Amino acid sequence: MAGTAGRALASTGDLFLCDIFDPVPKGDLGTMEHPVFSLATRPDRRILTYEHNGVEITVTPSVKGRATIFDKDILIFCTSQLMAALNLGKPISRTVQLTAHDLLLATGRDRSGDGYRRLRDAFERLAGTRITTNLTAGGVEVTQGFGLIESWQIVRRTRKGRMVSVSVTLSDWLFRAIQAKSVLTLSRDYFRMRKPLERRVYELARKHCGRQDHWRISVTTLLKKSGSASPRRVFRAMLREIIAADAMPDYHLSEEPGDILRVTLRDAVIDVVGEPLVSTDALEQARLLVPGSDVYALEAEWRAWWVRTGRPHLRSPDRAFLGWVRGRSAQ
Repeated sequence: MAGTAGRALASTGDLFLCDIFDPVPKGDLGTMEHPVFSLATRPDRRILTYEHNGVEITVTPSVKGRATIFDKDILIFCTSQLMAALNLGKPISRTVQLTAHDLLLATGRDRSGDGYRRLRDAFERLAGTRITTNLTAGGVEVTQGFGLIESWQIVRRTRKGRMVSVSVTLSDWLFRAIQAKSVLTLSRDYFRMRKPLERRVYELARKHCGRQDHWRISVTTLLKKSGSASPRRVFRAMLREIIAADAMPDYHLSEEPGDILRVTLRDAVIDVVGEPLVSTDALEQARLLVPGSDVYALEAEWRAWWVRTGRPHLRSPDRAFLGWVRGRSAQ
């Protein structure tokens, strides 16, 4: 029956097969900015209500609990595959078929029988978690309710009952965000972070710090935007553990007076003085040169290249950056 279901799905033509090797990890801007996913390690059955700068979100869990930030790996995997296909000019669909082994491997998860069981639990939490929001996706603002995924099914099993191939239908909201390319590139080391709060702080840093050399946020605001249920003193202690470990990819964290967290680009920690600045106009031109690319990630790569080549003096950082982009896209 599972094989028949898989053939029936494939025959509709409304199916995207996740078969792109090692795509660049991508996260959607909406869930990077707002606290949709639970940071708890036990089933979180709280109804979360969040409001910030005109955005209102209510997240209602199922009896299995709210989807966790580790469950989000599934959405990142699907988003990465779909964005890679878009950048190659391939057609995409809201329903994707993936191989469970590839998903577990790409996201650094256990590939034992227990790993497959936990993956199934993640699918159930994603489908059961309901969101009501006025978030904008793809330039459209609509107050709506939806699940993080619309549905999922096991298309094929092993003889022992272990899932092999899985079909997932993404929410229309997430699919619109992907079509609008409202995504950001994540570090490949993202999946190695095992502390939920560390992942969440990284997402916010990636969203807000971007190409800037640093970003500041109060601990009070960070607590709200993280979605953590911890008291502020406990939250602050967890932040200090992350600061002391200093293992977050791309960013370095430090405390400043006034209960402020400072986020600094790691390249900028080495040397900020004299670093070339790229204008907004140049970034827009880069978008036209390489449609679908994350221009901020490109700029970060270019700056790293500039450092490796001895920090040469640049008469026009904009021209140098755009020349590098042209050369890179021609490869």
